[in-house]
Amino acid sequence: QVQLVESGGGLVRAGGSLRLSCAASGRTFSTLTMGWFRQAPGKEREFVAAASRLGGSTSYADSVKGRFTISRDTAKNTVYLQMDSLKPEDTAVYYCAGKVKQLPISIATTGREYDYWGQGTQVTVSS
Repeated sequence: QVQLVESGGGLVRAGGSLRLSCAASGRTFSTLTMGWFRQAPGKEREFVAAASRLGGSTSYADSVKGRFTISRDTAKNTVYLQMDSLKPEDTAVYYCAGKVKQLPISIATTGREYDYWGQGTQVTVSS
């Protein structure tokens, strides 16, 4: 059973930065496609970013492109989301997710494709 544990959320002012981490256990990390999603109050969960199993392919939502960067460290079994130039509209609970049985260069960008989820970490951006 795969376990995903996020950390790094918090309160930051607009224009600031945060780095979220998601530590994976229970399965060889390189077999997992990893993604980040977020859900703001009263809104549906939305895709933020994803990285292929070896990190060679990435994808971003248009709303975060150029500001957020997803990366993964195989030695630490961890995927990161570096968030820069944060805006109040980035306020949400951020979830990491893992998917098995994908080709090494494939990416999943919808929540229903993912098999495992973390508990979420709150990110609040003040204006």
